[in-house]
Amino acid sequence: MTMTDLAAAPATPLNPVTAIPAADSAAALAHFQASLQFETDCSDVHAALASGNPGFVLLDVRSPALFAQGHVPGALNLPHGKIVASKLSGYAVDTLFVTYCAGPHCNGAARGAVRLAQLGRPVKLMAGGVTGWIDEGFGLNCADPA
Repeated sequence: MTMTDLAAAPATPLNPVTAIPAADSAAALAHFQASLQFETDCSDVHAALASGNPGFVLLDVRSPALFAQGHVPGALNLPHGKIVASKLSGYAVDTLFVTYCAGPHCNGAARGAVRLAQLGRPVKLMAGGVTGWIDEGFGLNCADPA
């Protein structure tokens, strides 16, 4: 490259996106592959549930009142603060649990995932929660009125 070529090359503008360089490809690959070990998305959960044999237990970790207002079909309600060994005793130790809460603004799914991991249980978080589920166009189940 000549000095003329360098002068003609457009400079990358510095802004909040470009100010910190992207990771090299190997680091990016390792990071994004690892992230899939910790979370899944609403579309994949929906497809797995529709198969009839999802291979996991879906836990809505919100309050019973919010669960009753609307929850992912097939989910069980176990608020994150109530996740204890005795509540899991009916499941094989290698059962995968997938947690979700209200949405990206809520850390309940992460709190539930922490509790499950502390109990030695395999766990993933469903990114997006109820908000993501609805955004994908999927419906919710509501409790039957008494």
